[in-house]
Amino acid sequence: MTEQDIDLYIREILDTMNDGLIIVRPDGTIMMINSALLRMTGFKKEDLLNKPCSVLGCDACRRVREQAPGHWCGLFKKRKESRKNCHIIDKNGNYLHVLKNASLLRDDEGKILGAVETVTDISELDRKELKIRELSRKLQHEEGKFCGFVGHSPAMQKVYTLLRKAARSDAPVIIYGESGTGKELAAQAIHELSPRADKPFVQLNCAALNESLLESELFGHVKGAFTGAYRHRQGRFEEAADGSIFLDEIGDIPLPIQVKLLRVLETRSFERVGENINLSMDARLITATNQDIRRLVHEKQFREDFFFRINVIPVYLPPLRDRKEDLPLLVDHFIHMNNHIDKAESPTPETMRKLMDYDWPGNIRELKSALEYAAVVKDSGPIQPEHLPPQIGEADRHTQQPDQVGTTIQPDEKQELINALKKAGGNKSKAAKILGVSRGTIHNRMRKYTVKYGLNE
Repeated sequence: MTEQDIDLYIREILDTMNDGLIIVRPDGTIMMINSALLRMTGFKKEDLLNKPCSVLGCDACRRVREQAPGHWCGLFKKRKESRKNCHIIDKNGNYLHVLKNASLLRDDEGKILGAVETVTDISELDRKELKIRELSRKLQHEEGKFCGFVGHSPAMQKVYTLLRKAARSDAPVIIYGESGTGKELAAQAIHELSPRADKPFVQLNCAALNESLLESELFGHVKGAFTGAYRHRQGRFEEAADGSIFLDEIGDIPLPIQVKLLRVLETRSFERVGENINLSMDARLITATNQDIRRLVHEKQFREDFFFRINVIPVYLPPLRDRKEDLPLLVDHFIHMNNHIDKAESPTPETMRKLMDYDWPGNIRELKSALEYAAVVKDSGPIQPEHLPPQIGEADRHTQQPDQVGTTIQPDEKQELINALKKAGGNKSKAAKILGVSRGTIHNRMRKYTVKYGLNE
């Protein structure tokens, strides 16, 4: 085959490429595209040929145009090769994460004839990276008796059975439980046991963000949608695709966001902030809370219709004080996990009695922290009662029962909250800094103890 033959069949050759290819004229219109780009974006040739290259909505190109007003393309202005990690928009309005390589085409005299760009779709790499993060997060939970859970008590056996059944359904699940009972673990178990196990598992703590940021995190936004929106952003629903999305602290979602989530569940679609293009929602919704949602509904702080929509399959995780028979297994499990404790240095019988007598308001998380504390303070030998955190040794004085899900009262916690709010003049953010916690925690404690002091943000 001669060079003339290659020139004759150049279009067919380009159509065998896996990467997309675009040739752009000096005026910015598209002169040629290959089949890979059409497959990648869903466009037809007539949708792109002779149209401005901006039809692909590349966010990197848009930023260059804004930084250099008066010139439509940074490539033609700088006259050198370009390599960019960016997002383009396909025919359905979805963002594609791509890697673009571009260079100018010149004739023998150096005159610019146009530009050629190759486009590599790396969105699949994003999905694989997400899966790796999921697996890494899963490994951090270490092996347990059931999807990371440890315990054989009747209460936990009921939970395991319900999680298996919930995993076979696509109906919304809401997980109730106090802090530290393993709500995130339960959500992951539902996902891993479901047919969606090989799909993304995306999670978001709803208490950590204000209304505008929460809306952007959930649905994504387009550039310029609000102050600070300097580029397009993919939301959690879009990231979850046809996997599972886990919304923790659902009880803290503002009422306006509840309305939008209700619409998402009813229509199975959503819009990015600042855009009116409907995107389909194929993810399975799992939520969790440590609050009494029915009480919030009664107090008009939570929409009743939204509650009924997410409360299809309720799962209740028992607190540790209600399954004390699992405590020896949990202690043994955490000791094996902790590199600082040898099995021969397990708790003494007196220490185990102290552990059994304590009511564990912080549940499994508090137990794990207590054993880590003991590993740090002791020198050698078994864990003695004096190696335990002070509150456990004083369990007889401070043992209290919660009056409802999520309302465990810590010693002096309410008064500390009131004092911090007074010192901060009612400003929740300043009070959070004083106590060394998040603003969402201040908000939760104000609800828990019915404190109305904080009026400022």
